[in-house]
Formats: sequence, structure tokens, C-alpha cells
Amino acid sequence: MDEELRSLTERVRSESGGAAGYERLVTTESTDELAAVLTEPGQPLWARELAAFRLGLAGDRRAFESLVLLLNHRDPPRCASAAYALARLGDPRTARAAAALATNELRVAYALHPVRLLVELRAPEAVPALITTLQRRLRPHDPYRRVALACVEGLGVLGDTRAEPVLNDALAHPSLAEAAVRALTRIPRQR
Repeated sequence: MDEELRSLTERVRSESGGAAGYERLVTTESTDELAAVLTEPGQPLWARELAAFRLGLAGDRRAFESLVLLLNHRDPPRCASAAYALARLGDPRTARAAAALATNELRVAYALHPVRLLVELRAPEAVPALITTLQRRLRPHDPYRRVALACVEGLGVLGDTRAEPVLNDALAHPSLAEAAVRALTRIPRQR
């Protein structure tokens, strides 16, 4: 069993309180049965999450909307599992959705996993979204340092020269300076 799936099923087993439908969602091979959980009224969040995750791993795009909603959830483990499934789903809308979530100032507290997903996807939207998000985090007394650090590290991984100005600005922030130096060394020098 996939490590992320194992972790999710352990967490959801606890949340389900031993509900009868839990085992069925874990063991079914029917993508139609899983997809039905996403549209049936009254389904608990744990069931929707488990169904969307399994559909995402199976490459079934019916999971897309549910996974995007979970990517922006207030509960970090839900965000992490959604990001993992979205990265494997193969839906061309994923990068655009992750960029929108990463740059949404009203939801910046939940931007960490969308930022990390953008880096993993290496989509054209990734660098502009990370630059925008990081620029906003460089304000004095910004409380979202983990998001800023994820942007700095991600920009280093992506190694795009467009990130140099914002990474140079990040050098002035003690909590980001070391990561910014590492990120800048990963950007190829133009001759």
C-alpha cells in the first residue's frame, strides 16, 4: 500500500469512528462507487476525502473539484493528502487551481500546500505564483513565514532566473536569508 494512502486511511479510520462505510471505501475497486461518495448528499468529510484521494491516485478526474477544496482546507493533513493526490491525478487544471490558492491573500494561512504542489508540478504557473506570494510575505511582521520559506525553497528548486530579484529581497529577512542564499546558488548564471 502507498505510504500516503496508509497514513490517510489510519487518520480517517479514527475520524470515522468505525463507521460501516469505512472498510468499503478502503477496499472497493469501483471508481464509480468512489465517485458517488463525492456527489451523494450527507456524506461525511472523511468519506469524501478518502474517495477523492483514491480517485486521484487512480487518475480519475472526477476527484478534481473535491481535491482542490481539500487542498485549501484548514486542516494541514487534509491539505497534504489532497496535494499528493492532485500531483498524481494528471489533470491539466491542477496547476492553475494551485496558483490561484497560493496567491489568494484571503486564504494565505492555507497556502503552504498549494505552494509545494506548484513546485512538484513544475508547471508554467509555478514561478509567477511563487514570486507573487513571496513578494507579499516580505512585508514587515508578516506572520506567514512558513509560506515564505516554502516559496524561497521552491524557487530554488525551480531555478528560474525570474526569481532572482525577489530572492535577493528575501536576503534581508533573517528567517529567510539562508534559504535565499541556497536558492540563488541554484539559479543558472546568464553569460
